[in-house]
Amino acid sequence: MKRDFSLLQNQQFDLLICGGGIYGAWSAYDAALRGLKVAIVEQGDWASATSSASSKLIHGGLRYLESYDFKLVKKALAERQMLLQAAPHRVWPLRFGVPVYAESRIGRLQLKLGLMLYDFLAASPLKKMAHRYFSRQKFSAHFPLLDTVGLKGGFTYSDAQTDDARFVLELIAGAMEAGAVCVNYCKLLAVNEAGGRATGGTVKDVVNGQNTVVSAKQIVYTTGQWLSVEKESEKWCRVTRGVHLVMPSAFLEEALLLTARVDGRVFFIIPWYGCTVLGTTDTDFKGDIYAVVPEDSDVSYLLDAANHYLKTAWKKFDVINSYAGLRVMKRSDKASPSAVSRDWELKTGLNGVHYSIGGKITSAREDAACIVDQICAQLGITTSCASRDRMFPWAPAQEFSVWCVAIEKQASKYKVDEESIKWLIRRHGKRTVEVLNSIEQDPALAARISPAVPLIYADLLFCVKHEMVVHLEDLLRRRLPLLILAKLSEAELGKLARKVSGILCWDEATIQTEVATCLKYAT
Repeated sequence: MKRDFSLLQNQQFDLLICGGGIYGAWSAYDAALRGLKVAIVEQGDWASATSSASSKLIHGGLRYLESYDFKLVKKALAERQMLLQAAPHRVWPLRFGVPVYAESRIGRLQLKLGLMLYDFLAASPLKKMAHRYFSRQKFSAHFPLLDTVGLKGGFTYSDAQTDDARFVLELIAGAMEAGAVCVNYCKLLAVNEAGGRATGGTVKDVVNGQNTVVSAKQIVYTTGQWLSVEKESEKWCRVTRGVHLVMPSAFLEEALLLTARVDGRVFFIIPWYGCTVLGTTDTDFKGDIYAVVPEDSDVSYLLDAANHYLKTAWKKFDVINSYAGLRVMKRSDKASPSAVSRDWELKTGLNGVHYSIGGKITSAREDAACIVDQICAQLGITTSCASRDRMFPWAPAQEFSVWCVAIEKQASKYKVDEESIKWLIRRHGKRTVEVLNSIEQDPALAARISPAVPLIYADLLFCVKHEMVVHLEDLLRRRLPLLILAKLSEAELGKLARKVSGILCWDEATIQTEVATCLKYAT
């Protein structure tokens, strides 16, 4: 993946996509696979906003059954099943526990019926994906961190997990392989028109300040939260903020779905990269979309909600890090943000520009296919969707479990620890072989970057060489999520910046600037 702003010049594109999150990435990939000439630009880094601030889940949305949104749940579950098969390295199964307490808002029978419906809508042929019930004693043994006072038993059910930022990155890589021009740190300055119809846009290379005109027959905005401040699209949007906390390991192999006592909202406790993700909140947002940060009230809400269920309470000093993202949903008059549908729609302005509103990571592929269908209809192209059931760009060609055994054997020979091997496979898929080959040349690269996080130096160097990194934050926040998984000091950040400075051609002044930017995540 090489960034090349010059490729946007002197070409006529069929489609210009503005916004490099999950919807933009899927749209670019799908359109390029259909043979369209595609350009996608992102004013920051790939997945630098909402698409890297999710709960890291690929799920049907069990809680949406309460609002009778069966269509959305069925759609998301179908996509979940497809992704588990098409991207076994990128999307992996994760079971969730749901305890039933004497005080629970939803009782055992109602929960049983809901999980039966969830399994039915999933239509999975695999018995291991079905829900199960556990007695009080067995559920407590399964989730020993939970308080047992009032516990009556509990269920487990299946969904799936991912690394959201790398999900987007892999789709961008696939789009480039299929011929798309993909440029991060490229800001759309204006939409150009002729006769009242959009003909392309003027864009700016944020890295060097250069401007150019991109000619395109069709334009689609997949800009997420920025839609809420665009004159044309703001009337269609409702924006809410979701906050997550990164906590120490709770020694969970499975996740928990719980209900906050104060307001009845669902939240999760999820194992991720050896840590625990706790979230999310869901509150209306009216602030500066360029300054989205967790507030003390969000932290207190999540800790209080979790501690109601835990034997040993988490304190504020236990929080390793936190992150916040904005959800853009269809405009709704419902009082509670949690009651607003997460479904998606496509709007079109008078000048022909299309706007992608709402949606969720799990079902983004199908929605993006609808975007490209609309683009193709406008262009008179009849090629159908090419992304469904297609193996992901980095998926191994061999049967996945067999391939994993061979990779694990090779990695063990190079002294990579077991947990880091697991995450290497999930992060890089078939490219894991290339990462491991670098260790053969330099055995020191098998070491972890930070002792508590299963990420190694070979991975760091591979990312900076091959994954369109512009800034240190790109590398340590999205290519590897070190900035949210560990508390890195200024000295540690400086050491990492200097390690990659030769590859990125950074002088000492640039290193200091890059470290200063990252410190806001490390404190």
